[in-house]
Amino acid sequence: MEITVKQMMQIEENGHQMGFFRKLMMENAGSSAARHIVERYDDLSAKNVIIFAGLGNNGGDALVVARHLAGYGCSPTVVLLGNPNNIKTEESRSNWQILEKMNSINLIISSDANSINVKPDIIVDGILGTGISGKIREPYATAIDVINKSSAFKLAIDVPSGLDPDTGSVIDKCVKSDITVTFHKMKIGMPKRIDLCGKIYVEKIGIPPEAEKGVL
Repeated sequence: MEITVKQMMQIEENGHQMGFFRKLMMENAGSSAARHIVERYDDLSAKNVIIFAGLGNNGGDALVVARHLAGYGCSPTVVLLGNPNNIKTEESRSNWQILEKMNSINLIISSDANSINVKPDIIVDGILGTGISGKIREPYATAIDVINKSSAFKLAIDVPSGLDPDTGSVIDKCVKSDITVTFHKMKIGMPKRIDLCGKIYVEKIGIPPEAEKGVL
């Protein structure tokens, strides 16, 4: 069964109201995305991983990915595309604060993705989530260009940045990923865009099925 972004937001809200808080959803989303990288590579310590994180919850998921990869001997570079003071949610902010205490992760705060000097083997796209509308602003637009120019293996969290997951349309520009790890249920427009999503994996993140009541 495929669902819309609006339905997913309502399911998340219902789960949150049941006591399965958004921070837990973020943790499970990030850990399941990280697992797809861990299972693909034997030795992550030898790989350069760059994780691009926006200031919303998609970026928060990406910060969780970074922490989990560090636990597997990887030393990822996290590029936060904006000022940490402008991180939009409490869940994302708390995950950023954990990374600030971790020497195993290289944190870069930058509004210019072109200035990153690491040549990546793996890129994680956690720039924009499902709430995309209109033209993509900087610094996100340049970051999408940088990702698409790279020959690295690319994993998109939830949806490739720039793709409207309800319609499959791209208004401006979009990350072209090798795999996309989306959560709870497939979003309705994504199967139409395998050219951008790559192989799509749907991961459960612990949301109770009861949270779907009245939504589906």
